[in-house]
Amino acid sequence: MGEHDTWFHLLPGFGNVEAALAHALGKTMSGEEVHSLWHVVMALFVMVIVLSMAMRFRGRLAAAADGGVVPEAAVNVRSFFENFGGAILSMMTGIMGDKNARVYFPLIGSLGVFILVSNLMGMVPGLLPPTSNFNTTVACAVIVFCVTHVEGVRKNGIVYFKHFLGPVPWLIPLMLPLEIVSHLVRPFSLSVRLMCNMTADHILVSVFLGLVAVPLLVPLPVMALGLLVCLVQTAVFCILSSVYVALAVEQHEAHEDHAHPAH
Repeated sequence: MGEHDTWFHLLPGFGNVEAALAHALGKTMSGEEVHSLWHVVMALFVMVIVLSMAMRFRGRLAAAADGGVVPEAAVNVRSFFENFGGAILSMMTGIMGDKNARVYFPLIGSLGVFILVSNLMGMVPGLLPPTSNFNTTVACAVIVFCVTHVEGVRKNGIVYFKHFLGPVPWLIPLMLPLEIVSHLVRPFSLSVRLMCNMTADHILVSVFLGLVAVPLLVPLPVMALGLLVCLVQTAVFCILSSVYVALAVEQHEAHEDHAHPAH
């Protein structure tokens, strides 16, 4: 199987389906572009997995005698995501404080789970990681970009845009273009970093799987490294997203602290 193939391509005659799709679209799509559509399918597959797990865990927590407060002793999927969520919340608390961390945890935590599961799909032979496609990563980054500025304006009002102008008026012609460019680069850097790392990781695993006739133990070190890359890239995306949101709302927090000094 090629690096862009899925296990669907093992089905007899599946190549004809892709060819028919290209024909239905007016023959405007190359073979690579048809393959890229599978990242949409994989992204939807991830959404189904995440939503299914969320509904199952919610049902189990509601049925638990302790309300799900006490974590399970066994190491399973639930305990993994409980620890994962706890780590994300702890990281966010260190960046933006406990109050803001709890407010924005549903956004950052949801993105973190989606990105992690998407990344891990690249570790399964025959599946594609949706995060190795720019369309998927830029969608996540644009969500963070929009929330950052919407929350900045909501918390601070129109004064939020004052920091684009610099500390003194005579620096406005220099600072305004620099600030605009730096803010526009943020979603681009978030999306490109994640996409490039996951593409490279997926290609590397595919190459090592193709080097041996029976890929049982030989690729394990590479797959362990790939697992580390999946976790690190998820953490980097969540950390940078938290920093961007924290920077947008910190002016409001500073004003509140100044208006209500500690006694």
